[in-house]
Amino acid sequence: MKQLEPAAAADRLNYRQLFTNRRVAVTLFLGFSSGLPLALTRNTLQAWFTVSGISIVTIGALTLVAQPYVWKFVWAPLMDRYVPPFLGRRRGWMLVTQVGLLLAIGAMAFMHPATTPGWLSVLAFVVAFLSASQDISFNAYMTDVLAPRERGIGAAVSVGGYRIAMLISGGVALILADHYGWRVSYLIMAALMGVGICATLASPTPQAEPAPPRNLRAAVVEPFTQFMGRPGAIALLALVILYKLGDAFAGSLTVPFLLRGVGFSLTDVGGLYKVVGISATLVGVFFGGGLLAKLGLFRSLMLFGILQAVSILTFMALAVIGKNFPVMIAAIAVENIAWGMGTAAFLAFLMALCDHRYTATQFALLTALDSLGRVFAGPAAGYVQSAVGWPGFFFVSFLVALPGLFILWMLRHRVAAAEVAPSMQTA
Repeated sequence: MKQLEPAAAADRLNYRQLFTNRRVAVTLFLGFSSGLPLALTRNTLQAWFTVSGISIVTIGALTLVAQPYVWKFVWAPLMDRYVPPFLGRRRGWMLVTQVGLLLAIGAMAFMHPATTPGWLSVLAFVVAFLSASQDISFNAYMTDVLAPRERGIGAAVSVGGYRIAMLISGGVALILADHYGWRVSYLIMAALMGVGICATLASPTPQAEPAPPRNLRAAVVEPFTQFMGRPGAIALLALVILYKLGDAFAGSLTVPFLLRGVGFSLTDVGGLYKVVGISATLVGVFFGGGLLAKLGLFRSLMLFGILQAVSILTFMALAVIGKNFPVMIAAIAVENIAWGMGTAAFLAFLMALCDHRYTATQFALLTALDSLGRVFAGPAAGYVQSAVGWPGFFFVSFLVALPGLFILWMLRHRVAAAEVAPSMQTA
């Protein structure tokens, strides 16, 4: 027993050091760079068009500029195949997209919805395209550079940076625009892309970066054939789709429930939901990332998945009790903490599934599959709620979360094996 104590002490020390590891620490700033452009092409841009007196039809059409986030897997093979002449395959593409984002966001500052709505929309589309491309390269880099035991912490830190950036570009940007004008606001947001540029330049190179695919056909075809050639590939894809489906199903109507279902005001929801929700999410991702390093991938996915499912029932309790601020705050806090923990483990799981030769393409495809729940849950959720009411809706959402946990249990050995032995060059 005494012979094992130094190893155990070293393991505990390594666990603490994960929070100050350079490979992990840089993901905070790269996550910030990844999250910053999102609101500038969505909510913040819509607010700019709204206060400029643009019609609601035009404002509604603005959502189309975000299409690159949905279709990013289409050009991800190009970022696997071709290598910029500086900083390597992953860091090189990150730098290219970040410099492009700085310039494009800065150019938006010199447009105005009232005079150049078309050009402003085009630039927003360019920003969305570059942002989606940055996500491709960043996710691939994070998968390549982090050791298996660092993935949970790395995912947590990157999501933390992402959320902080969304607060700045979705909240602080509006305050700056209100006091100093939209040009100043967008120029400051453009300058903040310098955080990502500095982080990329300071980031470590992956220790073992495989050679890129030999040609474009290989970059497009081999990521699919390699993944589908694995034992249990279809079941793994089903797990990717279903693991967070219950949470997506409930989340699609959470805000309408708080406003219409129990009668909270816009101020209540806008203030408490965002402040409590984002704070709880940060607690969840960091706590979950830390636990993952101790529990391992399968046990973390199972525990956090169960917490995600059970947390949905707190909204069912609120639906039964009615308008009650303490219960609302508790429900939001519990649900977002569980979401954050589940997200940290889920991102680590996606990293474990990727072959390092095709990380950009496979990660983009897996996240596209994960987004199916968020895209298609809304219409089905509306029908379910109208049929069974709010308490019944959240109970159904809880039931929707269970198949993913069942598949996870059936794949427990494959999930554990993926954590220990990543899929690089496996048949």
